[in-house]
Parts: sequence; C-alpha cells; structure tokens
Amino acid sequence: MIQRNEMRRSRRDPFKFKPDRPKTSLKRFKKARASTRPIAECLPEQQKSAFCVAETRQKTLTKQALFLTNAVIWRLPRQNKMMSHWLISRLTGVSLLLVSLSCVSFGQTNLSTPYTFTTLCGSVGQRGTNDGTASAAQFYLPAGVAVDSAGNVYVADGGNFTVRKVTPLGAVTTLAGLAGSFGTNDGLGSSARFGSDVGMSPSGLAVDGASNIYVADSANETIRKMTPVGTNWMVTTLAGQPDKYGSADGSNGAAQFWGPSAVAVDNSGNIYVADSGNDTIRKVTPAGVVSTWAGLAGSPGTNDGIGGAARFNFPFGIALDTASNIYVADAFNYTIRKITPDGTVSTLAGSPGVQGHADGTGSAARFNDLGGLAVDVAGNVFVTDSGSKTIREVNPQGVVSTLAGLALNYGSADGTGLAARFDNPAGVALDAATNAYVADYDNETIRKGYPASTVPAPDVQPPGLSPGQFGFGITGLPGLAVDIESSIDLTHWQILSTVLLVGGTNYFANATSNMNSQFFRAHLH
Repeated sequence: MIQRNEMRRSRRDPFKFKPDRPKTSLKRFKKARASTRPIAECLPEQQKSAFCVAETRQKTLTKQALFLTNAVIWRLPRQNKMMSHWLISRLTGVSLLLVSLSCVSFGQTNLSTPYTFTTLCGSVGQRGTNDGTASAAQFYLPAGVAVDSAGNVYVADGGNFTVRKVTPLGAVTTLAGLAGSFGTNDGLGSSARFGSDVGMSPSGLAVDGASNIYVADSANETIRKMTPVGTNWMVTTLAGQPDKYGSADGSNGAAQFWGPSAVAVDNSGNIYVADSGNDTIRKVTPAGVVSTWAGLAGSPGTNDGIGGAARFNFPFGIALDTASNIYVADAFNYTIRKITPDGTVSTLAGSPGVQGHADGTGSAARFNDLGGLAVDVAGNVFVTDSGSKTIREVNPQGVVSTLAGLALNYGSADGTGLAARFDNPAGVALDAATNAYVADYDNETIRKGYPASTVPAPDVQPPGLSPGQFGFGITGLPGLAVDIESSIDLTHWQILSTVLLVGGTNYFANATSNMNSQFFRAHLH
C-alpha cells in the first residue's frame, strides 16, 4: 500500500517526500513550455482595437484644445468600459497633452466575470527571504494564502519554512519561522520551526475572526496554531505527531495525519483538513480533538456518499462557505467535491479521472492539476488550476468558467482575463470585496485580482512645469504597470518608461528643452 501511494504522489506533491522515498528536488515538476511570444503579442485583439479608438479621439479633440492658454481637464464619457482622462496645458510657450487610458473589457465568451490581476509583492523568478514592499520582497515557492477582515494576506512560504504577512499596500514581514531553518519547535516568532529535511512546509493556511492563524505543516504531519501576542506570534501544535504519519483519530498528539495540504476554519473554530496522503477530510475541534469527516484512509476512489462511504483521491485544497458547506479540490480525480453539513459528499464539477481544460457545466468541465480553493458569499468557488496556469470559477450550479490566465500558457504578465499569466498558481483566498489573492508558486510572487468591472483607470494629476522639464503624477491600483509615451506630432509615439504603480501618487518627470511642443500619454501596460 505504501509503495502504491508513493507512486501516486510522485506525480505532483511539491511539499511531501515520505521516509521511504529517496530525497530529490523539491521543485514542482513543470510541464513543457509552449509559448515564447513577447507579452505585447499576447494581448487580445479587443484591447488593441480599444486603444486605437482612443488615439483617433485624441487627434480630433487636440485640434480644438491646443489653443487654450490655461489648463483644462476634458473627460470623455465611459464607453465599452474604457475611461480616458485628458489634461491639456499651454504654459511658458510649451504645449503639453496628457492622456491616461485603461482598457478593461475583452468580451471573451469563456469568461464569467473577468479578473484583472496585478503583482502585489515579490519579484518574478527571484527566490529569496527578503522582507520589504512590493518587488523588494522575496518568496521561495509560496504555496498557501489566507486573508483577514482587514485585508492582510498571510502566506505559507514553503521553501523558506516561514509564515509571512502582506499588508494591503504590499509590505511583507515574516511572522513565524526562520528562513532556511526547518524543524518542529513551537515558540514565539522566529524561534518556531516548520518543515523538515525531506519536505517543504507549511503548505496551507486559514485565519479565523480572532486573527488566529491555522497552519497545515504538511512535512511535519501536524496542524499548527499561531496566536497573536502583542506584535508577535506564538506557534503551538494543535494536533498530530511531528514526523509520524498515520490516520489515527484522537486528541492532540494522539492523532495522526499524512501530508495535510490545506486547512479551513468555520465560525465555531473547527478546522477542516485536506489530509492528502490519507485521501480523507478530517475535522479538528478548537480543543484539538481529531475525527475523520469524510473518506476512508488508504482507500482512494471517486464514490459520492455520506461520511466514510465517500472516496477521495489526494484532496489538496479545501474551503468553507457561509452555510458551512465544505468544498474540496480532489486533485487526482480532477474534480471539485462538495460536502454538506451532514457529511453528504457529491461531485460539483469535473469528470473523475479525466484530465484536461474545458469550461462547461458539471461533468462536462475539465480540470488539469487542481490547487487551492476559496468561496465567496454567493457560493461561487474560486479554484487555481495549476496545471492549466489559470484561475477558474465554479458557480453553485456547477458551471465552470475561466477568470484569468490562458490554458497551458505560463508567464508572469499582469492583465485582465486571458491576458494575465501565471506559473503554477497554488493557494487562493478572497477578501470581503471578492478580490482574489493567489500564491503564484513558480513565479515567487503574490498576485491580486480585481473583478474587471471594479478596476478604475489610472488617474493623472495636474502637471508641473519648470524650465526645460515637465512632470506629472499618476495614481491607480498598486501593482498596475503603466506605460508613459511621448510624441511631438501625435502620430509617432515612443515609450519613455514603464511605471509600476505603488500606493499614493507616482511621479514622472521628463526633459522637454529640445522640443517646442511635446505630448505625453499614459496607459495600462
């Protein structure tokens, strides 16, 4: 039985390596890379068309407006979800035009509500341990994420054996564990340890209403609890025996797990665990009493049913809705399962054992390599389809759509819908505004997604003029990339720079002494 299970897990488990398996690389196996086109060539045709329309309008209005001697703001009406801001100024003999464009409507038929994704923090492809803000911070294969009521994001930074915190403005700090140092120690802050010499951990997180954090310490076979103590965090072991895997129910250290991958917590403080190696869903009470909620240890399968009559095959992600229904990413069955409060298990979407990428309803949908789950207040399930490099949504009726990413096309590009790119997205969490946070595992970043209809255009601030120099400010969502372009004739444009927006106002300045007139525009990258 152990040998058969080890063969199953060799396909995908980036966090666990059992004692009888030879140590090997901890990096997730990557599928063949199929796309090498530049990002600009990957943009949807709809976005390019919207941008050209904006240029035509610009030329028409400019002929009338350049004769003005004082600053005037022109605002075009919103059409096709495209907002244009115009600022025209003629001062000190220099004519200046500033345009800010945001094109956020692509109209793909396979998208439910497209999401615009930005990079909240981390540096693409740069592994490390640095705390800092936005791209100054570094991660090492971040696996799980959770978000609290204040919009703070908690990250299971598996490769660093730490738990990190990200503020809404992208400032990253390390709450517990010590980067590069694995172990089982409980303790305060950096004196605590996660993970082992044969497995990356932690892998999954959940946060309750009192800001306690629950941690799936998969490599140590335990469920940990982090409690805020002033400005620090106390780590304790709630259930499981460190480094001893098994399936025993019981209290605290008498219970056993086998590679618990993910956790979810209900309003009563009960923790539900995706016990991947045992092919079961476990329940842990606030006092640490462990029971098997659904599935049968050591018996993988596809059966729906009640409690122990149901079967799973490497459940990897887990989430709860407001009615206490449990949703499970059943990884090796390529399905999304639902467990009602009475323990009844059903298959919501996907076809057991059939791998692929297809939107559709119920068993007509296909998933490639399921990762994390999150559920919004309407009962829509957000799923990271790691193998397809996409973010999927399953509505309460089992209708599956793709929110962001292009199937089997890896990358790191920010963008809306099909224009966004991911590289093995793992955990996902939602805040109260249904913004999505994704642990972009192989990009070493944390991504933030907004429903496209809520994304405001970058806004330009009144310019400042001084001899030989022109400057202006841009405000917008943190993480958006904005191209600044310049022209002397409103026909030929050149990119001067790309600005990655951070919180507050982002300033841009450029010398204009060699031109009688110069025009500037800013639009989403």
